[in-house]
Amino acid sequence: MASVWSRRDFFGRLGWSGFGIVSLATLLAGMRSSFPRVLFKPDTTFKAGIPDDFGIGEVSEKFKKDFRVWIVRDEKGFYALYAKCTHLGCTPRWLTAENKFKCPCHGSGFYRSGVNFEGPAPRPLERVRITLTEEGELLVDVGVKYRSERGDWGKPGSYLTV
Repeated sequence: MASVWSRRDFFGRLGWSGFGIVSLATLLAGMRSSFPRVLFKPDTTFKAGIPDDFGIGEVSEKFKKDFRVWIVRDEKGFYALYAKCTHLGCTPRWLTAENKFKCPCHGSGFYRSGVNFEGPAPRPLERVRITLTEEGELLVDVGVKYRSERGDWGKPGSYLTV
């Protein structure tokens, strides 16, 4: 019995099939590129708990991993420091024994207040907004930053008096 397709027919159909698959893939990729990929920004605020959860003189690192924030309590109130070195953006570490923040990348040092005193960091750490909710919990907003050199540290929200 003779074959229905000759070798020429077989390779011709194989070639057209490959062309069709590549064309379909190109069309689908073109359609996909017409729909933008939207990245949703995570919420920048979080509740840190009640003020009594923090001891006076304590630098809390509870929120450093998730929100990149230290919450510092002093005798008069609270402030929240953004854990990003102002030199190249590394995450400094809190050294309790030395009572300072130290950047592991290039050695910048910051006092407990966030003011830089050693290394290449050109300015102090940034503070983020810290307020109280109606329920009496600390509310930290990482989306609002206060820079010392602009005089922002005196603005409401950069420091919470309790």
